[in-house]
Amino acid sequence: MSLEEYNRKRKFENTSEPKGGVKKGKGNIYSIQEHHASHLHWDLRIEKDGVLKSWAIPKEPSSDPKVKRLAVQTEDHPLDYAFFEGVIPEGQYGAGRVKVWDKGTQEILEYEPDKKYIIKINGKKLKGVFVLIKIKEKQWLFFKKKG
Repeated sequence: MSLEEYNRKRKFENTSEPKGGVKKGKGNIYSIQEHHASHLHWDLRIEKDGVLKSWAIPKEPSSDPKVKRLAVQTEDHPLDYAFFEGVIPEGQYGAGRVKVWDKGTQEILEYEPDKKYIIKINGKKLKGVFVLIKIKEKQWLFFKKKG
């Protein structure tokens, strides 16, 4: 998948966000960034096919299997964005402070295009098997699998 939408939304002469193209990584990047934009949210990043598949989670992610979080799918991001921290200037898309909330590795255990991801996460805060299930257009549920 291309990064056209990501690049189109940003003016790189005005922001320190990484510009990038699709590239070969190790295939296992995982991160969550706490993003203080117009509304505080957490951005989930999972490496797949040379980009970071991305979702915005309005409430802090939980490792309690009873807690399910809405995850709104956003545009793919370049791999270099996984550990980006900084301030996106006012007037720019996503303006606000970004910091890494969790990071580590992941392994996609099961994948059904545009329907489901089952991911083994090995982060500092989140560990275990997590699920992303699509419920509506761009809306997914993110939760830890029981057991």
